[in-house]
Amino acid sequence: MSDVPETVVIPPGALASSCVRVDTWLWAIRQLKSRSQATAAVRSGHVRVNGEPVKAAHKVRAGDEVRLRVEGFDRILGVVLPLNKRVSYPQARMAYDDRTPERPRVHIPIAVREKGSGRPTKKERRELDRLRGYDSHEHH
Repeated sequence: MSDVPETVVIPPGALASSCVRVDTWLWAIRQLKSRSQATAAVRSGHVRVNGEPVKAAHKVRAGDEVRLRVEGFDRILGVVLPLNKRVSYPQARMAYDDRTPERPRVHIPIAVREKGSGRPTKKERRELDRLRGYDSHEHH
């Protein structure tokens, strides 16, 4: 079940004729908060179009695949509609096809001590360090 209603209408002024700049498109579909943020992401190499690194002025058209690196993970977006103006979320959602695989869930063990058990002994501290991946014999 989709979270987007079927009766969403894209304003005619927001629809580009056939292609639009990649930074403008990423801003228009609400992936980045500002045009300058989108341009900076492209310039720093966090955006690829069809597997190739591109410049901010690179034109995208319907059918292209855009990869945007966010928080160390790639968002894979298929261009459905080339928008050149920012629109509401339901309208923006119609402009791209999200092909991003689900992020892996990582469980990191956390050492928990009972409340009121006092300071850890030297043995307990070494075990905690070993659990965290530190060598207790190294000096920091």
